[in-house]
Amino acid sequence: MAEAIAQDLETRLQELTQRLEALESRYEKDMRRIQRHLPENRVAIICFSGNLDKAMAALIIATGAASMGMQVSIFFTFWGLSVIKNGAQLRGKSFMEKLFSIMLPENMRELGPSQMNFGGIGARMMRAIMRKKQVQSLEELFQLARELGVRLVACTMSMDVMGIRAEELLPGMELGGVATYLADASKSKVTLFI
Repeated sequence: MAEAIAQDLETRLQELTQRLEALESRYEKDMRRIQRHLPENRVAIICFSGNLDKAMAALIIATGAASMGMQVSIFFTFWGLSVIKNGAQLRGKSFMEKLFSIMLPENMRELGPSQMNFGGIGARMMRAIMRKKQVQSLEELFQLARELGVRLVACTMSMDVMGIRAEELLPGMELGGVATYLADASKSKVTLFI
């Protein structure tokens, strides 16, 4: 009788072991499927604004996230292209493209704040206070973003609409369209529109 009980226990143990292995296998498959749909440790930022304070916010968040080990991309579009411009060219442009070139800041040093610019005085005041308080300038934050590996993408459609050519941008800028941004955003834990 003891042998029969032992045999029965052994059979039940094997059945339980097989069921447990099947459950573990199903659990691992389910976890892999779920993980494929989870966002990665990424931040995707759209920089739509060409204002000094908003560009600063985008770069402060980007460098903060990158320093925490996150993958970060900033997609500069429309007025945000002023942040990454490195001068303007008029030769070979249509009338409207020339107007955009004249009306937009040539580079990030010319950006004004979104509030209280007062003909440029507001930007100078803001930069002076930042220096006094030892806050990194927009230019320093941009350089830090590059050093930290932040992906910096200029929107090609906005460039085309506004008559901005690749040679008018800072060196090393990546060019891309909405699909470039969406590919980053779809994998990101954090997406921001600034």
